[in-house]
Amino acid sequence: MATTALAPSPAGTTSRPSQPPRRTSPLLRTIGRIPSFIVIAVLILITAYPLLWMFLNSLKSKSDFLNNPSWALPEVWMWENYARAWEVGNLATTITNSLLATVPSLVLIVTLGTAAGFALEVMVWKGRGGVMLYVLAGIMIPGQMILLPLFTMFFNVGLTGSLVPLVIIYTATGLPLTVFMMATFFRAIPREIFEAATIDGASMLRAFALIGFPMVRNGVFTVAIVQFFLIWNDLIMALVFAGRRDLNTIQVGLLNFSGEYGAIDYGPLFAAICITVGGILLIYLFLNQRIMKGLAAGAVKG
Repeated sequence: MATTALAPSPAGTTSRPSQPPRRTSPLLRTIGRIPSFIVIAVLILITAYPLLWMFLNSLKSKSDFLNNPSWALPEVWMWENYARAWEVGNLATTITNSLLATVPSLVLIVTLGTAAGFALEVMVWKGRGGVMLYVLAGIMIPGQMILLPLFTMFFNVGLTGSLVPLVIIYTATGLPLTVFMMATFFRAIPREIFEAATIDGASMLRAFALIGFPMVRNGVFTVAIVQFFLIWNDLIMALVFAGRRDLNTIQVGLLNFSGEYGAIDYGPLFAAICITVGGILLIYLFLNQRIMKGLAAGAVKG
């Protein structure tokens, strides 16, 4: 009977036939994924339960909310709570005022903050490190500390009774964090790109507008969303500088559901919260991928 000899390996050892990789059965793969499925289910429950709880309570009457467990289904589905919320909370006016205060503030914050981040990170000039520290110091100043001086200043200037003080305050308080974040995004761009643009005859303004700004657009979206949430959810500044009913923002308008002696109409209140939260949630879901890309871009240096 003929035998087959194994060819010697280069090192002098006898080589063995390669073994095919062992395959894991589908059942074992499924069992191995169970912990991941459990973690994902718990995260979904933690995220979705507050939204579901809020929606269910927006459809309850006041007696139903006070006498039954908060997690129980409504005895009577009060869909008219949403109509009452729109009327009592004056949501048409408050949402409009919030947009009038938020959109101009965001435009100024993004434009000035991106330009300042470019100047502090890309351009080389004496004293830029000290200026950066001076800008970052603004992050450490609480808004409550400057509330009274700001009110006195705007009152003496005659700007009270409008949304202009809110736009100025939101822009000033949002710039330090925006400048810091945009400088981080510009730090991830190789310097050779701007050097090549300078050699080709591009000015700093042209390099910023046509090269720098487009390359950090994901960071711009990230900063805009962060600042949008901070401005939209503000209550203290809006309550002080836009306390009149015709100037109320959305957060101040929610206080209209508090009646005499602190009584609260919970159904319409939760309905109004659902309306505002639903809009913000849609914006976040629509821009979620851009936010993730912006955070990833600012986390590493290219």
